Amino acid sequence: MRLWISITILTLAMCLSLIMFMLLPPKSLTLAAGARGGAYALMAERYRDVLARDGIEVVILYTDGSQDNATLLSEGGIDAAFLQAGVFVAPGHAEAIGGVFYEAMIFLARSDHDIPSNPALWRDLRISSGRPGSGTAAAFRDFQEAVGLSQNANEHLELGFAQSVFALEAGGIDLAFLVSSIEAPYLAQAFSSDGLTLLQLSYADAISRHLDYADLVSIPTGAVSLEPVQPQTSQTMLALKAQLAINPQLHPALVNRLTMAAKELHSGRDILTERGVFPSPQGIGMPINNVARQLIQEGPTTWHNLLPYWAAAQVNRMLLLTLPILLLLVPLLRVVPMMYAYFRGWQVWKHYGRIREIETQIGTHTSAHELATLSEELELVDRRISRLKLPLPYRQTAYHARMHIDLVRKHIAHLEAQTS
Repeated sequence: MRLWISITILTLAMCLSLIMFMLLPPKSLTLAAGARGGAYALMAERYRDVLARDGIEVVILYTDGSQDNATLLSEGGIDAAFLQAGVFVAPGHAEAIGGVFYEAMIFLARSDHDIPSNPALWRDLRISSGRPGSGTAAAFRDFQEAVGLSQNANEHLELGFAQSVFALEAGGIDLAFLVSSIEAPYLAQAFSSDGLTLLQLSYADAISRHLDYADLVSIPTGAVSLEPVQPQTSQTMLALKAQLAINPQLHPALVNRLTMAAKELHSGRDILTERGVFPSPQGIGMPINNVARQLIQEGPTTWHNLLPYWAAAQVNRMLLLTLPILLLLVPLLRVVPMMYAYFRGWQVWKHYGRIREIETQIGTHTSAHELATLSEELELVDRRISRLKLPLPYRQTAYHARMHIDLVRKHIAHLEAQTS
């Protein structure tokens, strides 16, 4: 007995150890950002610092932007990436943590410009519209289509953000198009220059209706810079939601940590958004991870305060998986005892048919030989019932059957005494 107890305890301990080993997440993840010094890269560094508190190493992969990041996600070569709204990822290759911050669609021009505020009228301008592979280039293509502007109406230069600002100051281009966080470092140079200004678009609301992944945001006078004042008047701008996307196979515990980091880093107030707007599961154009959705909408559960982060994430997942199973098991648990009781009773009841047959064959005209034969058959049924190994609660049925057999036996003995 002690040996079986020891084996059982050892087996349970091994199973528990195996489960704990399977629950442990990887100690690192690869996060695709953007170009060094850009908004995505700076944000990735902040994620790295937050996740380091839990011993998770974030390996930052610097890329040319959202298009490159989408390709890497489609190929399964990274764990997570920042993506600009409107950038396509092949179905089944990515899920979203949520939208994490707004990236304004910024049009920079020289202060003495004569560029029409209606973008449909732009002609023969030298426009920096983003490098190939960047989300900026993809957004400008969609913007041109939304306003009805031909690709050939203007000259397009493939410059980076910092190069665009420098070229605009030097007079090498007429317009710089940027999709960026309004607080990006490379914009500080542009906003501090008296020679550059934000170009305010007319009909921004109408344009947003044709560019369905763009939102409208308001930026008050002087919100960017007070010396010089930028913008010089309150503006309504087009903005895109930057989203944090993940590989669908990413360990749930790492999804948990990325989501909690997003809540910590993006839930505050900034120039373009009020407090609590981000992270957001709405309007991101990509399937959202269920673990992330629950954490964003409902917040962390009690388990997050009681257990290590990797265990808390798995407990929530296991509860979601086991609840439907329990709903099925509870009715079954009621049926099983009834089935067991029926089976035990049936072991006795199946003999009642023969007992009844023997009883009906006994009569005043039954010969002594026939009575002896019936008596032997009755004894055989009695022995079969007596050999049944029934649990104590189910023995009463066997006792009743044997009492019935005893009554038939006495009847046979009575008739045998009369015939002798």
